[in-house]
Amino acid sequence: MDEELRALTERLRAESGGSAAYGRLVATDDLGTLAAVLTEPGQPLWARELAAFRLGTAGDRRAFEALVLLLNHRDPPRCASAAHALARLGDPRTARAAAALATNELRVAYALHPVRLLVRLRAPEAVPALITTLQRRLRPHDPYRRVALACVEGLGELGDPRAEPVLTEALAHPALAEAAVHALARIPRQRSSGQPRPRRP
Repeated sequence: MDEELRALTERLRAESGGSAAYGRLVATDDLGTLAAVLTEPGQPLWARELAAFRLGTAGDRRAFEALVLLLNHRDPPRCASAAHALARLGDPRTARAAAALATNELRVAYALHPVRLLVRLRAPEAVPALITTLQRRLRPHDPYRRVALACVEGLGELGDPRAEPVLTEALAHPALAEAAVHALARIPRQRSSGQPRPRRP
């Protein structure tokens, strides 16, 4: 069993009290049955999460909306499971949704997993979103250091020269300085604006 699925099923088994409904959702291979859980009224959160996760990892895009909601949930394990499923889903809307969540200042407390998902996707939206989010975290006394650190590490992994100015600013913040040094070291030194011009004959 996939390690993420194992962790999710153990957590949701406890949430569900080991109910018969839980057993049916774990055992079924019918994607239609799982998708119905996402639209039927009165379904508990654990059932919606389990159905969305299983659909997402199976590549069924009916899970997209539910997974995006879970990606921004106040409960970190739900966010982590949703991020894993969204990465496997392969829906072209995922990067745009993750970027919107990562840059939403009203929900910044829950931005950690959207940031990490953007790095994993390596989509065009990733670098601009991480730069924006990190720039806001460099304000004095900002409490969201884990989000800031994830941005620094992610920008280093992505290695895009556009991140150099904000990473250089991050050097002045003790909680981020070491990670910023490593991130800057991963950015190629050769930049298009700094390439030597060809010599004239």
